[in-house]
Amino acid sequence: MNRKREKGGTKSAPQTVAAVDLGSNSFHMIVVRDDGGKLHVVDRLKESVCLAGGLSADRQLDGAAADRALACLERFGQRLQGLAPGHVRAVGTNTLRRARNADAFLAEASAALGHPVEVIYGAEEARLIYGGVIQDLGNDHPRRLVIDIGGGSTELIVGELARPELVESLSLGAVVQMQRFFANGKITRKAWQAAVTDARLTVEPVARAYRQAGWDLAIGASGSVKSILRAAGAKKTDETITPADLKSLARALLKAGKVDKLDLPGVSDERRAIFPGGLAVLTGLFESLGIEAMRVSDKALREGVVADLLGRLHDHDAREDGVLAASRRYDVDRGQAERVADTAIDLLGDYDDERATGMASRLLRWAALLHEIGLAISHKGYHKHGEYILRNADLEGFSRSDQAVLATLVRLHRGRFRSDLIDALPEDWRGLTYRLALVLRLAVILHRGRDPQIAPPAWLEVAQGEISLYCDADWLEERPLTQADLAREAELLARADIKLKTLPEA
Repeated sequence: MNRKREKGGTKSAPQTVAAVDLGSNSFHMIVVRDDGGKLHVVDRLKESVCLAGGLSADRQLDGAAADRALACLERFGQRLQGLAPGHVRAVGTNTLRRARNADAFLAEASAALGHPVEVIYGAEEARLIYGGVIQDLGNDHPRRLVIDIGGGSTELIVGELARPELVESLSLGAVVQMQRFFANGKITRKAWQAAVTDARLTVEPVARAYRQAGWDLAIGASGSVKSILRAAGAKKTDETITPADLKSLARALLKAGKVDKLDLPGVSDERRAIFPGGLAVLTGLFESLGIEAMRVSDKALREGVVADLLGRLHDHDAREDGVLAASRRYDVDRGQAERVADTAIDLLGDYDDERATGMASRLLRWAALLHEIGLAISHKGYHKHGEYILRNADLEGFSRSDQAVLATLVRLHRGRFRSDLIDALPEDWRGLTYRLALVLRLAVILHRGRDPQIAPPAWLEVAQGEISLYCDADWLEERPLTQADLAREAELLARADIKLKTLPEA
């Protein structure tokens, strides 16, 4: 594994980071030491948890699956002891996206691991998978199709070199297909054809766009794809899967007739239990997309998470790209947004979040850059429109909890200060969100006139339930509308039991 060295060529001190992938079938952990841009894998752990198997028809994660998951995370947590809070990222995927009781589980999972566990949206999962798989490919075959078949979802990505262009996360996985078509362990021709047809139907809405985008190289990732390569025969030396391989394996499945009678080279007992489901998904993808050959990668989501985490720690946070892309897409007034962001960060001062250095100022900046995003829909209630957009849009780099905090900040930048929205966030985000929301509100007020020449001479003190805004007396005296805005804001905050005092300074 390699990472580009920071701009300027300076070599940073070695540091250790880790990524944990809470997949629908297996949990993975990778520990990596970054030595000046050269990455060394220190440790890898994998356990079969079959989280998707514990998801009921009404999308409740059952106790047995949760217990297996928590026991695994406790073991992973022992290995992660001593790593700094901002140096570990744990992500949950499809099953945790779907589970209605995910929030309760996530709190327990974070405690078991000793680090926050966050759920990522499907598009973000796809982006991270692509970033992991394309490592070390160089510039050969610049257009890549990457496919990752998980237990509960399948990610499809077409990209040019390091940049993904098309990303999709489909509700199609090895565990899910097993539950739907081979739950009794029998493999009949009718069930097999139904499973492949179902996969093709799921892919059909996006298949044309992917075929038109085209690719020079198709790459498969995940345990399902690797097990299919192994099962295709030990004599294969080119590490590719072809349509002929898939047909041969399908014949082997039908001949066996039952999952427990499968005898395939290199396929473990635990993988055999979901092998037909994974094979049906890949067969459907080959047929729908017209794939002629697929190379198999040993990298996947966890390597992408490591690369993304190192970017956050060093020279590039992908979330900044996501915010700027959203700003462009919704035609936000960038000049006004930047002015509000600069003032908000000045008002924030040295306040920071203990989980990651600079996190408070970054979140505040992103909220300021997007606080007017809802104007793309309507001026009336635009803070509510902005909240809706940010809760539901695909924002590059953001987890579900990141987006929830960002959406809450945008909602609270004007109007009634609704503490209940903050209380609805995970507990460890509430104090930070409360502070940032108050700072953002005041920064927006100080720039209400939208004057590009204005840099408000103000600073802030925040205590629990009380805010003191110190402002240059002459500057404030010249702006009676700003004084009126601040007086109105004091009334709004008083309804939430927050006292705002504006104190002129000579």
